[in-house]
Amino acid sequence: MSNEAHVKLAPHQSLTPEQETLVQHIHHFITSHITDEQPAIFVIHGDAGTGKSVILSEVFYQLQQARRNPDSPLYQTTNYFLVNHPELLKVYRQIAGELPQELKKDFQRPTSLINQCHKHQTGFDVGVIDEAHLLLSQPDHYNNFYGQNQLLELIKLAKVLIIVFDERQVLRLKTYWTKARLQQLLAPYHQEWFHLTTQFRMQADDQVINWIDHFTGDQRLLPITPSFFNNYDFRVFDDAEIMRQAIVHQNNQVGLSRVVATTGYPSTLDGGKHYIHEGRFKLPWDQYNYTVTPWAEIPETINEVGSIYTCQGFDLNYVGLILGPPITLAADQQHLQIDPTKITDVEAFKKRDDLTDPNELNHAKITLVLNAINVLMKRGVRGLYLFAHDKQLRTVLTAMYTNAIKD
Repeated sequence: MSNEAHVKLAPHQSLTPEQETLVQHIHHFITSHITDEQPAIFVIHGDAGTGKSVILSEVFYQLQQARRNPDSPLYQTTNYFLVNHPELLKVYRQIAGELPQELKKDFQRPTSLINQCHKHQTGFDVGVIDEAHLLLSQPDHYNNFYGQNQLLELIKLAKVLIIVFDERQVLRLKTYWTKARLQQLLAPYHQEWFHLTTQFRMQADDQVINWIDHFTGDQRLLPITPSFFNNYDFRVFDDAEIMRQAIVHQNNQVGLSRVVATTGYPSTLDGGKHYIHEGRFKLPWDQYNYTVTPWAEIPETINEVGSIYTCQGFDLNYVGLILGPPITLAADQQHLQIDPTKITDVEAFKKRDDLTDPNELNHAKITLVLNAINVLMKRGVRGLYLFAHDKQLRTVLTAMYTNAIKD
């Protein structure tokens, strides 16, 4: 299989029967509601790696085929594919440049389309939204969005919306969503939900997925068992530099292998770069990629540390994850604890007026950190390597891993 993201996300993939049925069902949903007086919304709900983006890519390609067919009820419709993730947008526009039915201008950032529609007092017919959990849920002057909620603005402009949503991939307060908040916003409109469960990215035993889900859900450390190593390369390291060397080796063998990290490392302004320093390990942390190529596909980034901002939504063959200072072991040695005061990603916690209760705000911050860990842990198709900054957590994880190998 190709390592290039634009190949993996392009339409005409070998879809499973469930995915093919869902694509057909969504097409029927669009044609059934395109002439309704009120907007209709179809929600695809699923965890990281469950194939949501591949389905959307196929849906949009077929939609753009239909708009050119005089015999289709979707003939001459105006449709857009929206994503609030600059790295993914690059990939989708690259795909569009290689297909006869799609144009790069069909793929937009939500803010750009909203402002464009307001300026020309127009709307559109169908919007397909990938990573809808990244839509702004409050005004953000930095992104030139002055409404209250991007999804609500898009509903006002569209006849039908098809959206992908995963509350466990919400990473910032300015895009703070929960399933309950989404359901409340969609309550006045006709809607349909479909939940995806099959994991397509990670070639790992179900127990690995379950371990990650508890680690990032109820913060519980489940045992590491021999089943973790069934056709999957799961490792724990007590030295970040040795982990880096293992990732470099895998990158030399199969490509697309990178070290990534959570927040928690203060900027040292060393040479103008933000470094992550763990013993002998020292590499710059890349939070944004200004090139047209996805971060992990740039050969030089083997000498950088990736983040949620460069990796979310993408596959890696092997991922080496550094769990930063905010993540420590609780006193019972069976749970994690998260210290929001050690967060160094200031963009993640920008104030919002509808989240003022200190307890609720603290809970939201902890949730965002756990979500980031979940996103990063589920990047690796073939393997996941872990290193923890917290010495106690590192000791326990290493002991669990060593015992599992012996068994």
